Amino acid sequence: MNETLKRTISGAVYIALLLTSILFSTESFIILFGIFLIITIYEFSNIVNLNKTFSILFGTLLYTVTILISHYNIETTAYLNNTLNLNVSLETNIKQLDLVLLAITLVVSIKCIIFLFYDTVQKISTSSKYLYLLGYITLPFIFIVKISFGTNDYNPKIIIGLFVLIWTNDTFAYLVGKSMGKHKLFERVSPKKTIEGFLGGMVFAAFAGFLISKLYIQPNPAFSNKSILIWTIIALIVSIFGTIGDLIESKFKRIAGVKDSGSIMPGHGGILDRLDSVIFVAPIIFLFYQILYYVS
Repeated sequence: MNETLKRTISGAVYIALLLTSILFSTESFIILFGIFLIITIYEFSNIVNLNKTFSILFGTLLYTVTILISHYNIETTAYLNNTLNLNVSLETNIKQLDLVLLAITLVVSIKCIIFLFYDTVQKISTSSKYLYLLGYITLPFIFIVKISFGTNDYNPKIIIGLFVLIWTNDTFAYLVGKSMGKHKLFERVSPKKTIEGFLGGMVFAAFAGFLISKLYIQPNPAFSNKSILIWTIIALIVSIFGTIGDLIESKFKRIAGVKDSGSIMPGHGGILDRLDSVIFVAPIIFLFYQILYYVS
């Protein structure tokens, strides 16, 4: 089969699966990203040579327990008490839990950025590998779920809007970079990325943020201007930190000597290759939400 056709088909299947799971129900979205997490951990463990069984069990357990406690506390408590004939309470201060998880993730994100810019790192210690597994892979998937709930209930428009911004940024960064790119952005890690492409992706992502707010989110008139500003800021966050996330994954692959994180998506590589931007962006978006919540 023609390589372009394979790439088109696998990309269309991925987008259809993603949108269907997000729109169908909260549970289908959480389950799909749980599956994506398992595949991503498998791919990351291959790249950095971690024990796959332990890593998958650890990541899956942390993801499942955190989501159940955060968003299904009453149902989980009732199920455990009825099934095991217990009388326990899983009541948790979710705000404090979120802040602890966010702090861990942001510390690891800073470590990832240092790792990206630190030229001489060609061997990653075992402790660092497990730290990256926790804060670079597993916890960001939890924050992908958490930001989809906004301030109250599950809102598919938030997560769809986020993915549209990422796809817009990636697409126009590629198109502008290919047609106008002359100055390399970070040649030693990703030779094809250009400053012109990065700026082009940012401009079109910001415009997409404006359109998402006006045409898709459609807030009430009193909140319209604030919504446009929020989605434009989110677009800039996506453009900047999404690009950094892409470069960090490229650095891991360059050290491992591999082109793709996996081969589950013909023509696209692995799931980590598809989600490298969103997993780095999600905690920053969640932090932005927290700042908005406390200042509003």
